[in-house]
Amino acid sequence: QVQLVESGGGLVQPGGSLRLSCEASGRIFSINSMGWYRQAPGKERELVAAITRGGDTNYADSVKGRFTISRDNTKNTVWLQMNSLKPEDTAVYYCNGRDFVAVDYWGKGTLVTVSS
Repeated sequence: QVQLVESGGGLVQPGGSLRLSCEASGRIFSINSMGWYRQAPGKERELVAAITRGGDTNYADSVKGRFTISRDNTKNTVWLQMNSLKPEDTAVYYCNGRDFVAVDYWGKGTLVTVSS
């Protein structure tokens, strides 16, 4: 099993920044990609950004140029730097880890609220 623990959510004004962190533990050697998904009220969970063990990244079009995902394999941690936040970025953000046979692991989520 893999355990994922997120931190860094909170309330921020439009245009502000937040940095989310996710630390993995357990069978971490089995994890290939790590990423962030989000789910806003009344909407489906969607991919925000992902990064493979080798450093290849993938972003949702809505966050390109504003969010940056990074990863330190030695610390088993992935970060999501979120800049120029908009009210529509408000959601619960979930850390995801996917192993080499495409099994997904999830954190419990951290709430990000963008509001003045």
